[in-house]
Amino acid sequence: MNEIILNIYLIIENGFVTGFKAKAYEKEGEDNSKIAFLKSRVITDFETSYHFDAPISRTGKWMKYNSFAKLEKQGMHFQLFEDIFSKFSVPENPLICVTPVVDGEIYSN
Repeated sequence: MNEIILNIYLIIENGFVTGFKAKAYEKEGEDNSKIAFLKSRVITDFETSYHFDAPISRTGKWMKYNSFAKLEKQGMHFQLFEDIFSKFSVPENPLICVTPVVDGEIYSN
């Protein structure tokens, strides 16, 4: 069965989450093979992915990466990707690969 899967990039500059990028694919197969596919496309997809704004606080500041990491540990970081999920019409519990891009360097491990 085909499923929409996503490569999502977390853009981090000077310790702050300043944006997201994402690219979607429709694939079938086992989850492990889908993840391997997304990981194989990390470098290539970055340049052709869609840009999304990062969340900004009431005071107009970007989120610190440490705050994002705390949300991630609690499994709540998905809330920050709602615009991405909406853009690509992704159902609940999508298969995603999140890659940090720190000060311009893609961390593809």
